[in-house]
Amino acid sequence: MEIIENLIQTNFKKEDKKNQIVLCHTSRTLFDYMVSIKFRFGGKPIRLPHYIISRDGRILQLLDEELNGYFTNNDRINSKSIVVCLENLGWLEKEPLKHHHINWIGNIYKEKVFDRKWRDYFFWQPYTDIQVEKTAELCLELTKKHKIEKNFIGHNTKVKGVESFIGIITRSNFDEFATDLSPAFDFEKFNKLLNDE
Repeated sequence: MEIIENLIQTNFKKEDKKNQIVLCHTSRTLFDYMVSIKFRFGGKPIRLPHYIISRDGRILQLLDEELNGYFTNNDRINSKSIVVCLENLGWLEKEPLKHHHINWIGNIYKEKVFDRKWRDYFFWQPYTDIQVEKTAELCLELTKKHKIEKNFIGHNTKVKGVESFIGIITRSNFDEFATDLSPAFDFEKFNKLLNDE
């Protein structure tokens, strides 16, 4: 597994023990996401994922795993989690009288959408097969390295008490307003890859 290191220098706090992996997505293209990191807040990001997995399966490490990336609004999750963010536009809206969809910042998407009503949205950009495979590969590596149990909640709905869960979760498991990971993620394939190593 090749990891492209692009570690961003921060003064983020080091944490003692990581026992969760949080899966989420960028809600924009990788290029737009990296530009936002570079230029928002004067080039000093206030929240970062540890890893990003691009649509073509490249794994980029942005932050040392031992650091708290302050990625979520939940401090109990932040202090003990490693955040893996998949490049994905997230929810999409059909542009009236046009043959494409757009996401919340206006990125145009002209390919096939995943169609399922969830959390008041109907259309989603699919995740790629290679993303699901590389996410499983990275999670297996991280669970071994940090001695995190390979437990996986296996869905994207809110779970009461998820802060105490040891294993792999999605951002939507602890935030009823989060839309990542979306229904377009192949939870069944990911779980099979985790357990068929």
